[in-house]
Amino acid sequence: MDYTQAIGVRRYRFPDLKTLLARASPERSGDQLAGVAAHSAEERVAACLALAEVPLSRFLEEPLVPYESDEVTRLILDSHDRDAFAPVAAFTVGELRDWLLAETTDPAALTALAPGLIPEMAAAVSKLMRNQDLIAVARKCRVTTRFRTTVGLPGRLSTRLQPNHPTDDPRGILASVIDGLLYANGDAVVGINPASDSVATTRSLLQLLDDLRQAHAIPMQSCVLAHVTTQLQIMEQDAAAPVDLVFQSIAGTEAANRSFGVTLALLQEALEAARSLRRGTVGNNVMYFETGQGSALSADAHQGLDQQTCETRAYAVARRFEPLLVNTVVGFIGPEYLYDGKQIIRAGLEDHCCGKLLGVPMGVDICYTNHAEADQNDMDTLLTLLGVAGVNFIMGVPGADDIMLNYQSTSFHDALYLREVLGLRPAPEFEAWLQRMQIVTADNRLASRRSNAALLSHLPEAV
Repeated sequence: MDYTQAIGVRRYRFPDLKTLLARASPERSGDQLAGVAAHSAEERVAACLALAEVPLSRFLEEPLVPYESDEVTRLILDSHDRDAFAPVAAFTVGELRDWLLAETTDPAALTALAPGLIPEMAAAVSKLMRNQDLIAVARKCRVTTRFRTTVGLPGRLSTRLQPNHPTDDPRGILASVIDGLLYANGDAVVGINPASDSVATTRSLLQLLDDLRQAHAIPMQSCVLAHVTTQLQIMEQDAAAPVDLVFQSIAGTEAANRSFGVTLALLQEALEAARSLRRGTVGNNVMYFETGQGSALSADAHQGLDQQTCETRAYAVARRFEPLLVNTVVGFIGPEYLYDGKQIIRAGLEDHCCGKLLGVPMGVDICYTNHAEADQNDMDTLLTLLGVAGVNFIMGVPGADDIMLNYQSTSFHDALYLREVLGLRPAPEFEAWLQRMQIVTADNRLASRRSNAALLSHLPEAV
């Protein structure tokens, strides 16, 4: 179906919904690389005006990726909750935007709506929003998940402690973990990106983290971000394996997920295996997913979609498996996909808002690569905006510089800053432990003289 819009004497034609969404997207280098971006600012405005008039029901009638050839599309359409959709079923995209921003639309209404929205609807409405709109809507969305800590409660901010090491040296990893804990980081997850994806290495790192947890009764969950098949092997070999969360990178098309070696059936197997271990104490959200705009394009599997719409489809995959955490690693893929700080900031706000609208527990790795036109001031801006928007968690990387992955993220101190200026607190279970260990005071400030000899005693003498 054609979509048209006149701007002055010029009339713009968009041959299908996929093209319309791409042309309406804010400028970014990845869409230009893919050849789907608007050719001018005027065409982008025309696309936004046309998109605002599209009925939401059209997205159910005109799949962007064919139903027959893509299991993500089948998941999206087959799991759509028409009862939840009913309150907005007669809306256009523009009317949905107005409804989302209305003062009368509260967190309860947004929670009820989430299963009635499909990713394409969320992506579409986000393209009509300014940054402040994305922040205002996301702030009203509440998504709470539980394993050993409760993540996503109002007034809380959690962190993933990321103690990566270029050689998987357990001494270096332990030093980073303990350093992070002493700065009140780690309540979302302590997650290691391993240098080696082997079963033996992954198993030993999991045991390392679990030994620390048990030694000090830390309410935390750990994860080694090896491929899902590696983690499945560990669980198959040992019914008592210390696997808390199962990690996997995902994307918004079947072809992109297959390039990662992943299918929906495989993720279902991992979910069932992890839940069978019954390691959670306050809940059973056992999955951890990472995403990022441009990943499908880099795999040549974007199916002609703009990268933000493709990214939002990944959240439907995540939603299916009831994860504890979903993390958009927003600037990691490089300037070919998000060129500079402005594009990274916009993408981070989009991802967070769209994920929350779909009922997904969103965190953001606020990051950039060294060859991007961005710096730490850009990350400070995005960090602060996401804090206002109610992000579930951010990263805690030693010194903000990941020495294994070679990119720039947020540090232990960045989390302290955000909690301080916005009055945010760690997850309640973790907060109680921090106070019990005298790492923080009763008002959640770092103790000036931390009585943490017990925690420090876990360090090997060689560290």
